[in-house]
Amino acid sequence: MLIAVMSDTHYGDKTRNFPSLLFRELEKRGPDLILHAGDVTSPGFLERLEEFAPVIAVRGNADHLGLPEEQVVDAEDVKIGLLHGHQFFSLNAQFLTLKALDMEADVLIFGHTHMYYYDTYSIHGQKVVLLNPGSPTFPRMDSAGFAFIKVEGNKVSVERVKFW
Repeated sequence: MLIAVMSDTHYGDKTRNFPSLLFRELEKRGPDLILHAGDVTSPGFLERLEEFAPVIAVRGNADHLGLPEEQVVDAEDVKIGLLHGHQFFSLNAQFLTLKALDMEADVLIFGHTHMYYYDTYSIHGQKVVLLNPGSPTFPRMDSAGFAFIKVEGNKVSVERVKFW
């Protein structure tokens, strides 16, 4: 299963241009699912993403779309937790790993910082993947881009897509 992962697109409030490089990559790769970790800011952007694959999104601090705060998604034998991250005082790895365990997630996807982050941690005997895909439209001190997660059974691999 191939999953496109993005966050912090801010279409309509920080940018008025659809990210053509993102759409080209989605068309080329044909993901099975798209996960958006918040700050979508426009239903039009979600509708555009739906042209490529089903979309599951959560609410960010700049969203007013009635999206849920967090979600857990089953992808083959892997549970993926999805949240924005603005709800928490700290987005450090220990706190995020504990949040993943609380959500019973093998992978925790978050956003809010507009910066790519990927690492794997073990805590209480359980491995947890943490992923912030960054922002394809409004990066902070980072390249614009997003990520793909490939799930095969209970195995997870992450690929970063950078636009520059």
